[in-house]
Amino acid sequence: MENLVGLLRIHVKRGVNLAIRDISSSDPYIVVHCGKQNLMRLLNCWSKLKTRVVKHSVNPEWNDDLTLSVTDPNLPIKLTVYDYDLLSADDKMGEAEFHIGPFIEAIKFAHQLGPGLPNGTIIKKIEPSRKNCLSESSHIVLNQGKIVQNMFLRLQHVECGEVELQLEWIDVPGSRGI
Repeated sequence: MENLVGLLRIHVKRGVNLAIRDISSSDPYIVVHCGKQNLMRLLNCWSKLKTRVVKHSVNPEWNDDLTLSVTDPNLPIKLTVYDYDLLSADDKMGEAEFHIGPFIEAIKFAHQLGPGLPNGTIIKKIEPSRKNCLSESSHIVLNQGKIVQNMFLRLQHVECGEVELQLEWIDVPGSRGI
């Protein structure tokens, strides 16, 4: 893929206080994709990926790794939570969006500083605002030699729910790089 910039590993940790869509619980899973729902933009980005379904839980523990091929780091990443239904269409349980631009800036900055940063060093802190879906401060840190971003996203267009993620950038030899 000649336009490949790198890979983004999204560790989908868990959901917290998700909406109930069945009688007393839900069977949630998450679909992740980039950009808008416009087909042409989707073709210029990467395919959508999804977690496994966790049965009967509004506080699911996924611990699933989804790896996206990034061709345009300026496009937002969108995740949608669904309730799996066997006999009818799956119910939407909310959605959230985030940008990887600040994460990529922090990676570039850390590379400029060079090796020797102690484990646990906070490289950048991003505060929740009306312009993002963060429900609390997000830290980009050096963790065991890797730069990761931890985030809690508040789901939109739903009565309640948050999703916890961890991002990790993977450089690919021969790609355009960041």
